[in-house]
Amino acid sequence: MPSPTVSPPRSAERPPASPWAPASHREQQREAKRNAVLQAAAQLFNERGFHATSLDDIAARLNVTKPTLYYYVKNKDEILLQCVTKGLEMMLEGIAASRAAGGKAIDQLMTCMQVYARIVTMDFGKCLIRVGDEQLPPESRAELRRHKSAIDREFRRLVAEGVAEGSLQPCDPKMTAFVIAGALSWIGRWYQPGGEYTAEQVAEQCIETLCQGVLRRTDGAVVAKAPAKRVRKAAAAPAARKRA
Repeated sequence: MPSPTVSPPRSAERPPASPWAPASHREQQREAKRNAVLQAAAQLFNERGFHATSLDDIAARLNVTKPTLYYYVKNKDEILLQCVTKGLEMMLEGIAASRAAGGKAIDQLMTCMQVYARIVTMDFGKCLIRVGDEQLPPESRAELRRHKSAIDREFRRLVAEGVAEGSLQPCDPKMTAFVIAGALSWIGRWYQPGGEYTAEQVAEQCIETLCQGVLRRTDGAVVAKAPAKRVRKAAAAPAARKRA
């Protein structure tokens, strides 16, 4: 009589599920936590200033211990460098998306101004404006200022193209670009969420004042606003990268 077949234990049929997530998931989780550290730091730098913010403050904002932060950043200087870099990258990506959309120079310029004005009301954009790069080592400042120069060049190019196509009155592109960037950057100094105006309203009114001035016009001319769809698409470019 043949022996009865004995089935192996179920544990022998397949290995137990690993309690560790796949490497790709772990890397995503680490990056998400690192971004949370940078976001919390940017908020605190904006609220209290760079020198008045400690790593203990950042850890407390995240409900973690100070040693936990060292899994994601080296020190406070590196945190500031990454926060300011993120602000600049968001601006560059938004401007690039505005340019890629094509159209007349005036349309691209208006969209770039809208995107720039919105970014300086966000955490990393405000950190770039309020804290700046003066606290960083010379080599880090040099790299960041190359990014700033790229933004300035884009504004100059758009102003020059606007003059050439006749949508802007003759002006000095360099000086005009300085005025535009300076005025819009200052929004990041004084804007506070939850106030009388939304970020979108602040951007719209500041740009309208820059483009039309405060003197009463008698010719009925009005500078066209950037189409809302163009602005949303360009503004979504850096935001999408931030979530990725």
